[in-house]
Amino acid sequence: MSTNELAGKVAIVTGSGRNIGRAIALALAEDGASIVVNSRSNKDEAKAVVREIETVGERALVHVGDIADPAAVQAMVDMAIAEFGRIDILVNNAALRREKPFAEMSYADWREVMNVILDGTFHCVKACLPHLKKSGAGTIVNIGGLSAHTGAPDRAHVVTAKAGIIGFTRALAHDLSPDGITVNCVVPGIIGTPRPKNTPEPAHHLIHRTITGERGKAEDVAAAVRFLCSPAARYVNGQAIHANGGAYFGG
Repeated sequence: MSTNELAGKVAIVTGSGRNIGRAIALALAEDGASIVVNSRSNKDEAKAVVREIETVGERALVHVGDIADPAAVQAMVDMAIAEFGRIDILVNNAALRREKPFAEMSYADWREVMNVILDGTFHCVKACLPHLKKSGAGTIVNIGGLSAHTGAPDRAHVVTAKAGIIGFTRALAHDLSPDGITVNCVVPGIIGTPRPKNTPEPAHHLIHRTITGERGKAEDVAAAVRFLCSPAARYVNGQAIHANGGAYFGG
């Protein structure tokens, strides 16, 4: 149900052409925000999300670019300002979820994941920061990962990068609070999103179980992000909020 709480606000959601990112973009648009839909390479997916947003009466635009590239990130921010005139919300959702045993992992494999999850988040925050400061009520929501809290086989790079996101969230909450910017992290549990054809189920999905025995939906994660972007959440800062159906209890 729309509350129109975010009317007049502008949000950038990285990796929002599908799955959790798409659900977040739609949830924020349903509350009145204009959205920058970012995709690493699939313009058609991003355009489809824009059309969905337009059907709820809000504005959106497509940005295709790799957040690991600071020039691409700056171009995305410049596009948002040129079209919408402001940025109030940044959701750092884009990530790579590779799997490979550590003994077989090359430094290039390691860096590929770090470049997107950690460096990409850094680039997005740096580029958006002047505009988030001007907002007066800026919001950053980083998307974490359950395996950063539990560990997982064949994911040393992803687990490490997502654990770094938690630390980055807590550090930024301190640094940016004087500018009226909140920084939080939403940690998805086992979410039933579509996987590429012939791609096996991640090993850590088979280890963890929810209390109900059911997997979450992308919309469950989006609901937590939506709350953190709302006026009611201004006192929530520096937190890692889990949306996992009871698959893990902890901070």
